[in-house]
Amino acid sequence: MSDRIEEKPGNATIVARSDVVVVGGGPAGFSAALAARRAGMSVTLVERYPYLGGLASGGMVLVLDDMHNESETTVTGICMEMIERMAKINACVFPPPEERRADWDLYRKWARWGVFDFRVQTKPQPIVMAAAFDPDGWKRVSNDMIAEDGVNVRLHSWFSKAIVENGQIKGVICETKAGREAIMGSVVIDTTGDLDVAAAAGAKFTHGSFIVTTVFRLGGVDTDATERFALEEPEKYAEIDRTAKRVMGGSWDFWWLKTPLPGIVWCNCPHMAGYDALKVEDLSRADFEGRKKIYALVDYVQKNMPGFEKCFVVDVAPQLGVRQSRLLEGEYIVTKDDVLDRVHFHDTVARGRDYYTPYRAMLPKEVDGLLVAGRHYSATETAQKMSREIPPCMSMGQSAGVAAALAVKNGISVKRVDPKAICAGVRAQGGDPGDVPSANAKILESAA
Repeated sequence: MSDRIEEKPGNATIVARSDVVVVGGGPAGFSAALAARRAGMSVTLVERYPYLGGLASGGMVLVLDDMHNESETTVTGICMEMIERMAKINACVFPPPEERRADWDLYRKWARWGVFDFRVQTKPQPIVMAAAFDPDGWKRVSNDMIAEDGVNVRLHSWFSKAIVENGQIKGVICETKAGREAIMGSVVIDTTGDLDVAAAAGAKFTHGSFIVTTVFRLGGVDTDATERFALEEPEKYAEIDRTAKRVMGGSWDFWWLKTPLPGIVWCNCPHMAGYDALKVEDLSRADFEGRKKIYALVDYVQKNMPGFEKCFVVDVAPQLGVRQSRLLEGEYIVTKDDVLDRVHFHDTVARGRDYYTPYRAMLPKEVDGLLVAGRHYSATETAQKMSREIPPCMSMGQSAGVAAALAVKNGISVKRVDPKAICAGVRAQGGDPGDVPSANAKILESAA
């Protein structure tokens, strides 16, 4: 008996035609859609879930970091606009400029918000520009911003197929409750996080993997009592903390962090290895395993951790925390050394903490009219693990949106868009595309 079936050719109803189609409403896609719209394009944003935000909101990755180097905030633009707007509705907390430095008192004040430089190994780790936020605050603000700028949003639309003709992408097909629907565009931007569109269109990729996480939040926590216990009895706290991590099977150094909501803490754990984010079976097993570990942890800390006696599970992230799956093999593949050496490229169009993204790393070699932005950009597995945080992905998204607009306006291929023009467009929108390198950057000679 064959393990495959043959499907008859089908059809799809065209429900939208736009200059730019963005597939994936996470941080990178949200930024790409806004940037393209603000550059004068008609834009359709497609998202499979009933909300925007991707892993920021649905995956509850509730700290925006990797956006500040030793001396400056490096990711601005739409990312900073989002932070400031969430702060106005009390859905975001970040340290003021005068408190962004290495100091024990400041570390005690801010560390449990997750706004320290996690790459520095010595204590106290410097407090930097980073932001802790509420997931529903993200959804609310992103809805407002998208509506204000007039982006056509289609939620509940699961990407199914890329429409490609003679090596040129023309649009996408989504599965919906209304049946198969097509969205056509002059330029398509893949911000799915898993490279779904580019892979379906025929672009080459590698298949990476990393730990996955079932993120959750706890309520009823007396954070003051817990911090006081940690300060007054550090050895006892450390022993309980170690056991808590062992019970759940893995986490970062701080397994709980404060949130803008009083009494509610964010738990970016448990970490689980050995799961393939492209396999339904693995994703299903990870969801089951994660929930078991969560309640084992809750049972332990209720009995042992001061401040957690009355804690309860508020929610578990509806999206599994996937860090790596498909990675584009684009016109340039960013390497670990590129990130560590702070290499500045002649076609730099986006940046993170102290590393840069070349435009070529957002361009598939095999398909025209398609851009890639987000954690699935063209990088080696090790380089991606160091450059996949949300703010740099938003920087990539904003640059992709501007690049798409330039291609449409000038009637040219996305591959022919001038990176300097992209940078100028991003700066006009208040962003920092990294075209001006930091003093410690390693500058490569311009391309011939």
